[in-house]
Amino acid sequence: MIWRRLVVRAMWGAAISLAVLGGGAFALDRVADLREARAEAEFPPLGQFIEVEGRSIHAFVRGAGPDLVLIHGAGGNLRDWTLGILPELAKHFRVIAFDRPGLGWSDRAPGYGDSAFNTRAETPREQARILQAAADQLNVKNPLVMGHSFGGSVALAWGLERPENTAALVVLSGASNPWQGSLATTYTLFGSALGGAFVVPFVTSFASDEQIVNTLHGIFDPQPQPRAYARQLGAALTLRRDVMRTNARQVRGLKSALKSMVPDYPNLPMPVEIIHGTADTVVPFDVHAAKLINQIPNATLTPLDGQGHMPHHTSPDAVVQATLRAAQRAGLH
Repeated sequence: MIWRRLVVRAMWGAAISLAVLGGGAFALDRVADLREARAEAEFPPLGQFIEVEGRSIHAFVRGAGPDLVLIHGAGGNLRDWTLGILPELAKHFRVIAFDRPGLGWSDRAPGYGDSAFNTRAETPREQARILQAAADQLNVKNPLVMGHSFGGSVALAWGLERPENTAALVVLSGASNPWQGSLATTYTLFGSALGGAFVVPFVTSFASDEQIVNTLHGIFDPQPQPRAYARQLGAALTLRRDVMRTNARQVRGLKSALKSMVPDYPNLPMPVEIIHGTADTVVPFDVHAAKLINQIPNATLTPLDGQGHMPHHTSPDAVVQATLRAAQRAGLH
């Protein structure tokens, strides 16, 4: 979601630069290598690594109390939770934030490589299973699970995979239902074999910090983006080539994955808190939350009037209160 306005400018810059530099693809790869190395040096892992079937999953753990798992959205990483709401949640819970497979500092799921031409992607249920395996190694028991945006679909998948061992779900601005129409061109392009191999390196190499900040404004609309959010989030980590390809391919497969999950929603037995901004244009309220409330028997919906896609930053108190309600409904508090 942080790419849409980067592509054209980045490719124009790339064309000019390559004409000056010469060396074609070699020069482009060298620039991309340097930018990725800088991003990784500036935004190192915050937590620990857990090995699952030979793959590493990055987890950040804080606090004490009932277990609360946090799952971030498309194009993000677990730093998104640490920028505001996680310290408050850690006063009430043992909070375990994961980088989803292939994003942030987590490897892709077992069986998925990082080839530029491999268009396969982990479904929400596959992601839930690998994160559950990582959570097991942290001795996570009967957790509350909160997912934001794409992470909302993974949270729902978590509940479907382990209905008797999931205390409650909190679906925050979550993608839960198939939508009409197609995805943005960037997802289609970056997720394709040729686009992943030949277009993504241009964006990695030449997208500017200003372009990243401007793109993130659209995710927060109509609320303002917090100052220095892009810097603190480590948005440059998302512009790494493998991460961009993985993210695009996961998003490309989301619509069909949700279509297969919807018939199982009525079987979710746990309390579910749905929190969604009515002005969300990234994951629209009417398409997702307004339908989900009628698909899950033990669900409660909190519409946030006039809020956009990032209420854990713009209305953190409402999100914390909904999480505490979920814990109370589940008999944990």
